[in-house]
Amino acid sequence: MNAAAGSSYPMASLYVGDLHPEVTEALLYEKFSPAGPVLSIRVCRDMITRRSLGYAYVNFQQPGDAERALDTMNFDVIKGKPIRIMWSQRDPSLRKSGVGNVFIKSLDKSIDNKALYDTFSAFGNILSCKVVCDENGSKGYAFVHFETQDAADRAIEKMNGMLLNDCKVFVGRFKSHKEREAELGVKAKEFTNVYIKNFGDEMDDKRLKDLFSNYGKTLSVKVMTDPAGKSKGFGFVSFEKHEEASKAVEEMNGKDFNGKIVFVGRAQKKVERQAELKRRFEQLKQERISRYQGVNLYIKNLDDTIDDEKLRKEFSPFGSITSAKVMLEDGRSKGFGFVCFSSPEEATKAVTEMNGRIVGSKPLYVALAQRKEERKAHLTNQYLQRIAGMRALPANTIVSQFQPTSGGYFMPAVSQAQNRPTYYAPNQMTQMRPSPRWQPGGRPQGFQGMHNSMRQSGPRPTLRHLAPTNAAQASCGVPGAPQKTGVAPRPPIATQAPRAVPPYRYAAGIHSPHPAVQPLQENVSFH
Repeated sequence: MNAAAGSSYPMASLYVGDLHPEVTEALLYEKFSPAGPVLSIRVCRDMITRRSLGYAYVNFQQPGDAERALDTMNFDVIKGKPIRIMWSQRDPSLRKSGVGNVFIKSLDKSIDNKALYDTFSAFGNILSCKVVCDENGSKGYAFVHFETQDAADRAIEKMNGMLLNDCKVFVGRFKSHKEREAELGVKAKEFTNVYIKNFGDEMDDKRLKDLFSNYGKTLSVKVMTDPAGKSKGFGFVSFEKHEEASKAVEEMNGKDFNGKIVFVGRAQKKVERQAELKRRFEQLKQERISRYQGVNLYIKNLDDTIDDEKLRKEFSPFGSITSAKVMLEDGRSKGFGFVCFSSPEEATKAVTEMNGRIVGSKPLYVALAQRKEERKAHLTNQYLQRIAGMRALPANTIVSQFQPTSGGYFMPAVSQAQNRPTYYAPNQMTQMRPSPRWQPGGRPQGFQGMHNSMRQSGPRPTLRHLAPTNAAQASCGVPGAPQKTGVAPRPPIATQAPRAVPPYRYAAGIHSPHPAVQPLQENVSFH
């Protein structure tokens, strides 16, 4: 592959995908370094959990080394999974443009990324190649992104309708989601296939055809059956013209057939049905959210004796309650519940009056209920703000082991995150001088709300007045030099690191006197 041919990706940067979760930067360096000097490797990870996202970027010094790695290591197995290598495309416009992108479907389940790459690489340089899989393996379709549109056109012309592992494949131009939706909308308006359900287990193909032949010419009729040949209660009828199918739906839908109301509608593909069900679910979800917005309260720290009726009774003075529920597990209260009012004003009043009030033997916590997504986003935002604050601290800032939270509880301090997104080769690592544990002259402070947790130490006795003012005078005996009588010269004392806490000694029931009030001794001892 000619790395210089395309200017849309970095010259010596590779994307490595389909990685095992346990693959690290060090393992990738060991894998790719034989191809040439590696500048950096970064495994992309989740910002919160730090788990691998399954892909990485490998940056070489020379484009030729990157090309060699792409040609010789693509689809190699690391920790039981074949890796997928392609040129790094940081600009998403090329991927989303659809230029050179080919869609393949009806693939045999045995065809993997390597087999697909080997098959389509004959038509031109491939930027990316991926068979879509789930937990059960291949889903039967794939995407191949060529470097040029001409290569993609050649692949479509030669491969569309060909047999791959005895399966006739479809190869065509990749279409965006909007394009596919537009095509489905056009087809939906001109449908000829009709879906019928809820007609019971006595229906067969002949009876179903007789039932719908009055509306036009039918091309095919099929009642779906189980392995025993018994009707599953639904089937399909294909008409020759859209008008005939539309008339059948209009007149037969909702009719009574052998005591059952049958459903007749346009036949939909599985993807269409899933999309429609998802749209309906989201619509109902939004309606439910808007209905309970600002009126649903979350109450926790409930006494074990509080049940639904007692909870309703406690909150009923503040307005009309539509529901009150204490959450249970094995018949016992989980300590929290929900109360829903009929208006936001009533709910706000209940929060103001009931939050912190003692009911039973415990003070209640009352607040507006939040959806799971909102709580998760709020907690994530708090965590990121805390980490950002830790990173903003100066290098020698003293952080106590336990920090009080806003609620007054002492929580272990979160360690400062190591901002090392990139792995560097051992010969590129620079020596860094470790910073001292304590800032010079700094002392740890006491905790908030804990009086006398650390006692200020008094000044230590110094030896400055005991030693000669001039070391040369003391050693040489210079006449006229003022000296203290009765004190012999002392050998130089090795410099010791200052201690953070004075060395107190305790006898049984008696505290040692504070160093600040100790009488000055001529013979000073050190502990």
